[in-house]
Amino acid sequence: MLFSPRLTRRSRTYQRPLLWLLAVAFVIDALRTIGSRGSTVRLDPASSSTIKKPSVFIVSVHRNTEEILRSAWNENLLKLVDYLGHGNVYVSAVESGSQDHTKEALLDLKESLTARGVDHTIELGTTVWEQLDELNAWPEPGTPMAERPGWIWHAEEEHFALRRIPYLARVRNQAMAPLLQIQRQRQKTFDYVLWINDVAFDTADVMTLLKTRGGHFAAACAMDFKAYPYYYDTFALRDINGDKAVSDQWPWFRSADARTDVKAGRSVRVQSCWNGMIAFDAQPFYDKKKQQGSKQGSKQGMKTADPLLFRGVEDSLAEFHLEGSECCLIHADNPLSRFGDAIPESGSENENVGVWLNPNVRVAYSAPVYEQVRRASLFPGAFSAVRGIWANRWERARSSIQFMLESQTVLNRLRRWRSETPEGAPPRSEPGAVCLINEMQIMWQNGWKHL
Repeated sequence: MLFSPRLTRRSRTYQRPLLWLLAVAFVIDALRTIGSRGSTVRLDPASSSTIKKPSVFIVSVHRNTEEILRSAWNENLLKLVDYLGHGNVYVSAVESGSQDHTKEALLDLKESLTARGVDHTIELGTTVWEQLDELNAWPEPGTPMAERPGWIWHAEEEHFALRRIPYLARVRNQAMAPLLQIQRQRQKTFDYVLWINDVAFDTADVMTLLKTRGGHFAAACAMDFKAYPYYYDTFALRDINGDKAVSDQWPWFRSADARTDVKAGRSVRVQSCWNGMIAFDAQPFYDKKKQQGSKQGSKQGMKTADPLLFRGVEDSLAEFHLEGSECCLIHADNPLSRFGDAIPESGSENENVGVWLNPNVRVAYSAPVYEQVRRASLFPGAFSAVRGIWANRWERARSSIQFMLESQTVLNRLRRWRSETPEGAPPRSEPGAVCLINEMQIMWQNGWKHL
């Protein structure tokens, strides 16, 4: 006989204690994971009504966002404006290329803001057909038009194509333009710039975000969700080590320190994030030449700095099949984003620095998902927490080599681009190297695609 029944029975006898031991270890691990979730801490606007409200420049861009505008966004923006004070805010929104009734929904918002006496700019841009005409007006090779920034050669279709990221950066800068106009014309400035995507949110979310680290930050981000419990904006998020999110499930990060902070409900230090809603210290976006001698401008050493703008990487770098989100590059260019290993203490000269993710603030791209992510005092639910921690462990183990290879590919192309600096030109430099990925995105038809 090849197998002895006695040996089989003996093997099963040994296996049972091992299986029980593994089961007990799993249960203990699951209970520890469930218990590791910190309580969600949100500022109650009603209890802080006597606190001095910050001045906020609220800004957004829209395309095909009618559903969320009518179901949640308009109403909650107006509640936020009422809470902050009508003279304490400015609302800037830019729309273009919508195929639904986004324009009409924004006009409804404009009417409500006007009735409240709230300063605002609502720009309704091109129709989808006019936008398509712009995308199809590609320059001919060898002509001066081909030297315009933002275009890249599409080898498969043998013509130039409009790059997506510089296009988005241009729209974001258009939406930010009133900030400088108000400074120059009225000598008025704001404490914060608040970007809100097409998400469901409430006033408590915004105030909790603005109070991240006591209101001292270069930028503070929420977490955004399209489906519970899966995090959405992986394009812009980079942890303090420069790594992308390792998993779209809680606790999201590769960094052990970041995971510890997430579990405790503490703000997480990162290099970049956006995540549906983000607040910036407004100072870097201003023309410092208008603030000569200002105490804060002098303190931050930025009197003569140019206003911070959104951008894409240079076309010559994009030709190496590298791209970086404008929502990541803005942090790389922001002088307040850069700091060393030490976390600035409150009251220190550099306390208003660093990019921070606040896991207590969770927004969503639909009202039903928003109800799921905001209502829990412990986030995520017990089952999702256990599943998330094991997904995180698996992805950290599985993707280590992949992360290393991707990073090396990007680094090699970046080095090659730098080495090919044209003779007589200044050395090529890209401060947002941490944002770069092995992709190229172009505007295409009614949306965009990868090359």
